[in-house]
Amino acid sequence: MLKKVAILANGGDVSGFNAVIRAIVKTAESNNIECYGFIDGYRGLLKNDYIKLSSTDKASGILQKGGSIISSSTNANVFHYKVVDENGNVEYKDLSDKCVQNVKEDGFDCIFTLGGDSTQKSARDFSLKGLNVIGVPKTIDNDVACTDITFGYNTAVTVATEALDRLHTTAETHNRIMVLEVMGREAGWIALESAIAGGADIALIPEIPYDINKAAEAIKRRQENGKNFSVVVVSEGAYPKGGEMAIAGKKDDGEGVINVKLGGAGERVAEELERLTGLTARCTVLGYMQRGGTPTAYDRVLSTKYGSKAMELALEGKFNVLTVIKNGKLDCVPLEDVVGNNKEIGALQDGTLGNVKIVTMEDDLVKTARNIGINLGD
Repeated sequence: MLKKVAILANGGDVSGFNAVIRAIVKTAESNNIECYGFIDGYRGLLKNDYIKLSSTDKASGILQKGGSIISSSTNANVFHYKVVDENGNVEYKDLSDKCVQNVKEDGFDCIFTLGGDSTQKSARDFSLKGLNVIGVPKTIDNDVACTDITFGYNTAVTVATEALDRLHTTAETHNRIMVLEVMGREAGWIALESAIAGGADIALIPEIPYDINKAAEAIKRRQENGKNFSVVVVSEGAYPKGGEMAIAGKKDDGEGVINVKLGGAGERVAEELERLTGLTARCTVLGYMQRGGTPTAYDRVLSTKYGSKAMELALEGKFNVLTVIKNGKLDCVPLEDVVGNNKEIGALQDGTLGNVKIVTMEDDLVKTARNIGINLGD
């Protein structure tokens, strides 16, 4: 019998976090189960910092609210945690056993982990240490393996599409190339889908190293047909053939987390296209606008479905799984499948060993983009 469960939100914020939390809480309450939330993701798990969640109190009125009412951490790898001693010396410790101890002493029967690749990697590792864990796939990049779609993605695409609609008018009025840089470190889902929805002429994604000359040729063909403007979407992780991703700098959040900060991909493309075409080019970086604010109706429903299903799985005793949507239907897969070949406990999820879902050339979005004349830089 389940008596107490807890939720943690981890990684970058997305619209839909709170809708998932609300659905878990309401489904738990319907089955006389107490629900709690760890504050600040895995860091809260380590510090044993949690609050009671109730549909009449903390989890009330949050369906449409962006962000996370229990916060979220982007730099807390408790398997390789940064510790600074009294002399200022830095060392890294595996503090995961302390987290396991906290959960057991608190009496939580299941932990729901709301997050992306790295979050679910740690969830799988905790499952091997004896915790009952159920993951819920979150990321605006839509790159979590084994599921058709993640919550937060639709809102990000919608925001990017609205930006493209606005940039279109400026591009046409001033005969310019307008470049929109969107998020997407390893996966180009946001760029590709928003390009289709927003009527872009070119979409450059990480999965297809681009030839800037091919993109310039596409713009020149538009000029020959009387179109003296173009709209371009660029994933932050897009890079030229033989080149590298554009890096804005490096953070110092410690070992075991991603410290490379991407930035500049859109500006690089804008500068090169202006040089090659003679048209004025301007770049807009959408940045964190894609993450924040009110979730779309689609994401509210999707998040609610995910949260409710996750609690159902717990009631059925199906632990150490990721809640997914496969072929349009709610389902679950083992967390082992989600981490791919990245089996070492405490290792950071990565694209070489992990099972990150990227755009393939056989995907319907790629075929659709090509069919309607969107240039992909190849």
